Amino acid sequence: MRDRRLRVRLRQAAPIALDVEFACGAGDVLAVFGPSGSGKTTILRSIAGLYAPAHALVQSGAATWTDTGARTFLPPYRRAVGLVFQEYALFPHLTALGDVMAALGHLERGKRRGRAESVLAQVHLSEHASRRPGQLSGGERQRVALARALAREPDVLLLDEPFSAVDRAVRRRLQDEIDGLRRTLDIPLVLVTHDFEDVVRLATHVLVLEHGRTVASGPVTALMSRPELGALREVTGLGSVFDAVVSRTDAARGLVELAFDGGTLLAPLRDLAIGAAVRVRVPAREVILATSAPEGVSLHNVLSGTVSAVHEDAARGQAVVQIAIGSLLLLADVTRDAIGRLGIVVGARIHALVKSVSIEVQGVSARTRTDVAP
Repeated sequence: MRDRRLRVRLRQAAPIALDVEFACGAGDVLAVFGPSGSGKTTILRSIAGLYAPAHALVQSGAATWTDTGARTFLPPYRRAVGLVFQEYALFPHLTALGDVMAALGHLERGKRRGRAESVLAQVHLSEHASRRPGQLSGGERQRVALARALAREPDVLLLDEPFSAVDRAVRRRLQDEIDGLRRTLDIPLVLVTHDFEDVVRLATHVLVLEHGRTVASGPVTALMSRPELGALREVTGLGSVFDAVVSRTDAARGLVELAFDGGTLLAPLRDLAIGAAVRVRVPAREVILATSAPEGVSLHNVLSGTVSAVHEDAARGQAVVQIAIGSLLLLADVTRDAIGRLGIVVGARIHALVKSVSIEVQGVSARTRTDVAP
């Protein structure tokens, strides 16, 4: 089987500090997440060959694109990379079809139009092929940029804040399209974002950055369940992210049942088919702990598990408790006083109470794999 994994190692002290190492497998989405100025775009530019760090190794499968130790540096046009810029970078005088065809200089002239029409259809823009950027909406321009990146049949797809210029409704539609494309392309996809919704909705793996350095990395479901990640607390609030399947809907009660390895959760009803895979997030602040199962309450969800970790934050007077429920590691944000009053220690049995309305269901989930490592 052909090795299509992307491997990246970047290090330098200045002018932009970098200290990162990661890998991304075919069919996976690595979200590079962090605040503005943390080096996210520089990482993409380094992969694409638009920036040369002091010390770097960039490999795509068996091909080495950058190896500063061996003095290897392939120029951008020799790298099988599709790059979607934040600002689209479309030619204002060209139609959508012409813009995509302009990226196909490697093909014989007679084959360019057919290939361009094919990728425009892939992103559902066939009927807008004759329109120029000024005649397209923000979401449509972004899809032209995506089609142009796909036209060269890249081995790696790079997305730099692809949803930053569109509203939430368009963002969700674009997320759906990119997730659907990712499933058919079977290539590594690296997504730079500062919006946590993109991570929850699309990522299989996450690389969290601060000042150009890796704070944490790993599969999204495992990483989001770590209780000690203060960097995420400040930006998004801690919360467990996991995959589930719609097992039942109850229109009369306005609820949908979500099954995961360890139990079920009831969430507000959504237009989801039975058997649909979904990505779920439960904010840690919305989880209440109890030493015995409550009775006579409005809560729908009472999950029983075992305390697997406790991380105390003395400065905040708070603690994060990790509870193992089957394969799910659920986080609960509580006071340090609650730890003492309830006798919460690793290994103790505990009940986690979750309000249905606090459960975030993000739609069709990204496939999560745990076999990708640097």
